Amino acid sequence: MKLRLEENSLRLRLSEAEVAQFARTGQVAYTIAFGPTPDTTLHYSLERLPDTGLATAVQVHYEAGRLAVQVPATIAREWTETENIGFSEQVLVAKNQELRILVEKDLDCRH
Repeated sequence: MKLRLEENSLRLRLSEAEVAQFARTGQVAYTIAFGPTPDTTLHYSLERLPDTGLATAVQVHYEAGRLAVQVPATIAREWTETENIGFSEQVLVAKNQELRILVEKDLDCRH
């Protein structure tokens, strides 16, 4: 899963195998080490929220080295079970500050 951070935006691109894993397990996660200790790593994940009907929007959570993009089950199903390449959402992260989240399938070119 590729992670791209750019001014007020976060983009995740998943391979075909990662999309299948997300559809099956509800999560794809990776850890990047920037040093030898746990406090110098970044753990990032795409997570499917439980299908309770309560969560209707994409959410983002960050805390000391952990970044999670959480997707409502209905959006996750629509994305993984159709030809849709991706979805995006503007998430309010602070007063008057939004973060654009884009999640896409990173499929091989087929000619």
